Amino acid sequence: MSEDAAQTGPAVYGCTLGAAEEPDSLLLPGHDVPLGRYTTVRRLLPHRERRMVGAWCFADHFGPDDVAERPGMQIAPHPHTGLQTVTWLVAGEIVHADSLGSLQPIVPGALNLMTSGHGISHSEQSPPDHPPVMHGLQLWIALPDEARHQPPRFEHHADLPTVRDGVATVTVVVGELAGARSPARVHSPLLGADVSFDGPGTLRLPVDPAFETGVLVLAGTATVAGTELAPGALLHLGRGRSDVTVEAAAPARLFLLGGTPFEEPLVMWWNFVGRTHEEIVRARDDWEAGDRFGTVEHCTDAPLPAPALPTVRLKARGRTGETR
Repeated sequence: MSEDAAQTGPAVYGCTLGAAEEPDSLLLPGHDVPLGRYTTVRRLLPHRERRMVGAWCFADHFGPDDVAERPGMQIAPHPHTGLQTVTWLVAGEIVHADSLGSLQPIVPGALNLMTSGHGISHSEQSPPDHPPVMHGLQLWIALPDEARHQPPRFEHHADLPTVRDGVATVTVVVGELAGARSPARVHSPLLGADVSFDGPGTLRLPVDPAFETGVLVLAGTATVAGTELAPGALLHLGRGRSDVTVEAAAPARLFLLGGTPFEEPLVMWWNFVGRTHEEIVRARDDWEAGDRFGTVEHCTDAPLPAPALPTVRLKARGRTGETR
């Protein structure tokens, strides 16, 4: 989705941990970023203190926005390389169109997963008769080296597995949780799950101790691993946990991210994820020349022009932000 992506109660653990092994936690506040003419998002990843959670390298939370008298989301065709996009809605409707010929509306409860591989272009736009509220997430997954040069593909999953536990319902969007597995095809060990509380309750979510974990609140408030969370921030939890406790005093909705640490350094600029400055320059040149990324036939809007490259060389960074 991003047209300016790189411009810029107590916790209960399921395993015994010594003081030196206690998992770290870090609260990462988001910041507002205008997206096109009509949408402002809260960007939670990348963050200067923690750029990734597993292979999750980008997270935008948008809404809830009243779009009853507005166009809603209107993102014209733009390119992607080296990543997967995950679109997840709480409210509203968005139509995805891409250079493979895909034309797929998405509504709450369904998943759109686009794999850019070597290169793809797409648009995301609210239809003219869209619902009055728009609210959701746009997430990116960095592709490991062995997958990032593959041909692009698109998947739509309208029936995702759910797990009910007391007053909470967990929808497994990506990966596996509590024996339920998403059909979404990913290329590294990952977890993405929507957690919805109908009312007050406590939920103990199992996680892989090898995973980093991130939790954000979509609606309401909750206490996660002893930290109070509200919309607008992401809680990063380090490895070594076998579960995460979530407590809600009222209806609330959260999203859980997880994955093994992504150790390949990345260069992220605009809508491209690469490994070197030269890769990004080549992708930009190919987009401007009309090569490599195809044409989004189902969208009549003009493709977005690429911004000017910075005057300094783009540097590869690791998951915690260190330059490599």
